[in-house]
Amino acid sequence: MQETENTRKAIAPRIWAWALGLGLPILLVAGVALWHLRSETIDSQTRELNTLSLALSDEMHRTLQGIQSGMHAMQDELRYNRVPLTGPDAEEALRTRTELMTMVRSLWLVSHDGRILAASTDMPLPEQPDFSPPLNKLDTETTAIGRSHPEQNRSTTAVTLAAQFTTPQHHGWIYAALPSNALLGAFTVASQAPDAHMSVFRQDGVLLAASYVRQTSLSEQEIAQRLASHQRTAIHEFPDGRKYLVALRRLPNYGLDVVITRDLDVILAPWRDTVKITLAGIVLLLAIMGIAVFLVERADQRRIAAQQALQAQVSRASKLESLGVMAGSVAHDFNNALAAIVGFGEMAQDAAAPGSAQARHLDKVLQAALRGKSLVERILSFGRGGGCTSTVFELEPIIEEVLTLLAATLRPGVVLQRGLEAHGALLRGDPTQAFEAVMNLCTNAIQAMPQGGMVSVQLVRKTVTMPQVLSHTQLPAGNYLALTVSDQGKGISPEVMERLFEPFFTTRSADSGTGLGLAVVHGVVAEFNGAIDVKSKPLQGARFTLYFPECTDVLASAAPLLPSAPCGAGQTLLVVDDEPGLVAMAEEILGNLGYRTVGFTDPMAALQALRDEPERFSALMTDEVMPALTGIQLTEAVRQFAPQLPILMVSGYGGALLAQRATEAGVSRLLTKPLQRADLARALSELVR
Repeated sequence: MQETENTRKAIAPRIWAWALGLGLPILLVAGVALWHLRSETIDSQTRELNTLSLALSDEMHRTLQGIQSGMHAMQDELRYNRVPLTGPDAEEALRTRTELMTMVRSLWLVSHDGRILAASTDMPLPEQPDFSPPLNKLDTETTAIGRSHPEQNRSTTAVTLAAQFTTPQHHGWIYAALPSNALLGAFTVASQAPDAHMSVFRQDGVLLAASYVRQTSLSEQEIAQRLASHQRTAIHEFPDGRKYLVALRRLPNYGLDVVITRDLDVILAPWRDTVKITLAGIVLLLAIMGIAVFLVERADQRRIAAQQALQAQVSRASKLESLGVMAGSVAHDFNNALAAIVGFGEMAQDAAAPGSAQARHLDKVLQAALRGKSLVERILSFGRGGGCTSTVFELEPIIEEVLTLLAATLRPGVVLQRGLEAHGALLRGDPTQAFEAVMNLCTNAIQAMPQGGMVSVQLVRKTVTMPQVLSHTQLPAGNYLALTVSDQGKGISPEVMERLFEPFFTTRSADSGTGLGLAVVHGVVAEFNGAIDVKSKPLQGARFTLYFPECTDVLASAAPLLPSAPCGAGQTLLVVDDEPGLVAMAEEILGNLGYRTVGFTDPMAALQALRDEPERFSALMTDEVMPALTGIQLTEAVRQFAPQLPILMVSGYGGALLAQRATEAGVSRLLTKPLQRADLARALSELVR
């Protein structure tokens, strides 16, 4: 017991020391931060007051400058006798000038002995004890400003400006009266702070205008005199003990000082509230420090879990990309073998007697080869390597077509719900691939509900402002069409989620599919340069969202129907393929179609032959994947000296976005292996005229 007590006593000072050691830095940091915030608050209000004083003094300068310009114009008119000094014409001229001069209410022409020569109104001339500068020292270029005085029949005051005029017979002064509030300009609108006040003084200390009357022994005039040698904003303490932020602006051309003040206590009121809240927060922080440590630990655990999930997502995407490259490479070699089977099979079929056993056997061979071609095309869809077409089309009609086809074959208990909200949205790519991806995705959702349920298909426009990492791919920022297909099936387990888009992977029986459906969806979306996100929990269904980059190009017009392809007329074609057997087959097929051919297995030799005799060849037919030069590289080289030569590219596998890269390089037409003779003949008839 004693040992426990000693231990507690030994630990207690450490706890206090730990608390003190933690609390003092917090208080120190808070104090420094609050003091910095106070300085920032004062600096911010100083800048705001400086800006306000600059704007108001500039407005006052423009107002006085306009009046001065009008008075100078009257000086010239009087000097050259354009305006009479007395009589009705003089009064009418003064009334006209009053209407033209901003803020001026009355104008008088006064002789040197103080007699009124003419006036724009019946208002008597206000008594002016003095002007600054004095009238006897006033030249023709300077305007004097008098004291403010009450306006007759008004509860306001006015300020009089005076300018000297000289005629051949007389000299005197032009008086212009304007409301004192005109000197304040837009102060009441520009400043929303109730404690902000503005005053205008002559530099000899005479108050001309003020937004209010201060009940204190120290006026803005004295403040202005204190700041007269420093045109700046400063804090001053008035005799009543209150401190004010004071800004001074001088108008030396008119001998005026503009003073704007704000109560420092009002300025710092929000800061004091912040101090109270901060102190309360520090106390609360120290009280819940243990909880904070616990929350930080939990946050760190969530961060680690999120990082692991991100790594899993990146791993999925990398694995699918690797599988796509491998599938494309295998498909390339398989396509070359199928190309030879289809080509030589068609020629052998031509030589077989109609109805013979040999003809029947060859039909079976060609049918099997075409089934192999279809399988390879699905593999290439996964591997982003198909030589697909690239056109601009509208996505929503394709989805409508898929849903119409599915609605006719739905089993009882399955309901299709649609919400298509992207009317007129366009994509660039192969519309057939888009149709297949939507069909596979919807079919997969229906098959996931053997007991029935609802399949929801939604299409919306979505703008992604920040790059995102989805379940199986990454989504860059941009404008997308988001197609979401969700079901009410059993959901997807984490183990299946890892292999969801792998080719030939399926959780169904062997006779329910090949396992290429979702793999094709992945490849099609990748071909469109889009992304896939999958959300699912066991027994809660699954939701697949496909993101397609929205296209802003013009919608492609419908292609005209092509007539049956005619044979050639002896044109010479250059054939390039790294497989000697395929070159020989192409030469024989093209010869039977009426063309002369020159074949090369070396693309460099073919390029040299074209350089030597470019006019000899009517078209170039080339493979894409070759060891020395790819078909695209060969096309780019040919376009440098034969820009008009038709180029037909044949690809077993060309990698991602082959159609786009081929078009940019200058390929005229793209076909995929294995070729059927009718497709080849039709393509050549379009290119070779």
